[in-house]
Amino acid sequence: MSHTEVAPGSSLSAHRRRRELAEAADSRTADVLVVGLGATGAGVALDAAARGLDVVAVDAHDLAFGTSRWSSKLIHGGLRYLASAQFDVAHESAVERGVLMTRTAPHLVAAQPFVLPLTPLVSRGQASLAWAGLRAGDMLRLAARTPRPVLPAPRRLSATEARHLAPAVRASGLRGGLLSWDGKVTDDARLVTALARTAAAHGARVLTRVRALELTGTGARVRDELTGEEGEIRARSVINATGVWAGTLADGIRIRPSRGTHLVLRSQRLGALPAGLHIPVPGETNRFVLVLPQGDGRVYVGLTDEPVEGAIPDVPEVPETDIGFLLDVLGSALDVAVGRDEVVGAFAGLRPLLDTSSGGSPDRTSDISRRHAVLTSPDGVTTVVGGKLTTYRRMAQDAVDAAAAARGLRTAPSPTATLPLIGAASPERLRALPVPRRLVRRYGTEAVAVHALTTQEPALAEPVLPGHPVTRAELLWAVRHEGALDESDLLDRRTRIGVVPEDRTQALPVANEVLGKASAVHP
Repeated sequence: MSHTEVAPGSSLSAHRRRRELAEAADSRTADVLVVGLGATGAGVALDAAARGLDVVAVDAHDLAFGTSRWSSKLIHGGLRYLASAQFDVAHESAVERGVLMTRTAPHLVAAQPFVLPLTPLVSRGQASLAWAGLRAGDMLRLAARTPRPVLPAPRRLSATEARHLAPAVRASGLRGGLLSWDGKVTDDARLVTALARTAAAHGARVLTRVRALELTGTGARVRDELTGEEGEIRARSVINATGVWAGTLADGIRIRPSRGTHLVLRSQRLGALPAGLHIPVPGETNRFVLVLPQGDGRVYVGLTDEPVEGAIPDVPEVPETDIGFLLDVLGSALDVAVGRDEVVGAFAGLRPLLDTSSGGSPDRTSDISRRHAVLTSPDGVTTVVGGKLTTYRRMAQDAVDAAAAARGLRTAPSPTATLPLIGAASPERLRALPVPRRLVRRYGTEAVAVHALTTQEPALAEPVLPGHPVTRAELLWAVRHEGALDESDLLDRRTRIGVVPEDRTQALPVANEVLGKASAVHP
């Protein structure tokens, strides 16, 4: 396949959706029906399809509509789980981080440096504990066999070095810092899109805007959210991967959601940030606020871990208490004061934590294990819950294994630990691509094809809005190849323009213009 070609069968579009939904709703019985197309559900679709199974995957909304687009964008090596003695979870996280960085998605997941500034609020005892944790994290890297060039070693920083890597940190009383590295995905929603398209390339029918109204062990009653038509999809096995909504489709599943909130700031407010920051939460021994430069003119500041009660919303709201908390912690370490009026956006995601408590629940959701679970109901529906973005692949593998065993499906072992996602290639090949680096970090080898659109039609090289790097070509690519059906898909998930409401409003006419252009070609 040449650099400018699209992988055969990988393109998702409105035309393909209509055709494959009609196929799925006829009398044909699939091997696997997957409900939910976040990271885990898209991973399940890929795992099953890569084993040669006939797969239909549906979501009531869009790819990465729920929790998977609201993450911290970090691919964690499991350090935080060592502190709570969850050694198996920590090792699994480190292994899966290595898989993403070296084999399956090196174009999307790269090493991210972090500085923990040793301010007067960080005692020497806390600093020693943090350093011991970073060394333990490096041992996890070694145990997972992730090469040192992929993830450099942690080290101590002088005050001068810390200020160089974290110039926004207050110089007064700064006695140095601790430098560490972890994995960071360019964009969590783009990872999900790559998973879904890779599954499609292996024959999976990936159907957004298709709501599962009722699940059984042999299929689902569904509704096309675009037309309102209802029908049935039959399958030999059904896997519920709907995250925080899993309990609404399967009996006996108790989810205790935890809200993680991030603030969005303009990059110029904090100045150059060569590294991210770990800012200790005052009064806590193992809790940090993260400052994450995004490379698109924005910085994310997060995150909280607060229990959520009541009905689960489609899009979680960000309470002012979370915003105030994050700004207060930010202010404890930075030289520049960041006011409430400088928060240009905010988003919250709900972690689908499995509540396994028999008596009272833990006081804090941060105390609930991030270990995932695969459960099969008496009527044969397999549900996968818990876990985190980093371990989506292992969660998917376990879910397919369980569903196959429960329903008597004969299948090969999972190949996904060595299966590259759409756009993946060696670092050497990616560096050699003759296109802007930003495109390579978002599209991998397909960056050449995306960039080629701008040479065919120079107007597509124009940015969607001033000061933001996304071009019109990227929106057109999303409609033609990434399954974007409306302006929300384009602005809120295929790109992240929509996390700043002001930018979203300004970009809306361009998004609608591109949608009109694409529909004129494929009505």
